[in-house]
Amino acid sequence: MVNKKILIIDDDPDIVEAMRMPLEANAYDVIVVNCGRDGLREAKEEIPDLIILDVMMETDTEGFHVAYALRSEEPDSEYKSCSKIPILMITAISRQKGLNFSPEKDEAFLPVDAFIEKPIQPKELLNKVAEILANRG
Repeated sequence: MVNKKILIIDDDPDIVEAMRMPLEANAYDVIVVNCGRDGLREAKEEIPDLIILDVMMETDTEGFHVAYALRSEEPDSEYKSCSKIPILMITAISRQKGLNFSPEKDEAFLPVDAFIEKPIQPKELLNKVAEILANRG
């Protein structure tokens, strides 16, 4: 069996390490980049099984822009091969900026599969990753 490949796009090294360690301990292959531009490039090159995407990086909304680019419905989008990759958005934006998001309420607004609020608990992360990958088939 081939290990599932997960791309983490997050600029906080402590958060990245807190996610990378339990994922790798559970046999996931993890690729890490620290900005949206590099995340888009890696998504296109690696075609991961799942993308874990932070919202606030170089800008407060960078993660949203990455999600929209990956899920673009434009026929000539350079990220067309990435459009079906599940996206797990991680964020502290509600705590830091007062904006609240939920998959049920905002699924038409944000093209992501699930949200996790920071700080992330390893068990919650592993459960959500397993759930998303199982739903992907």
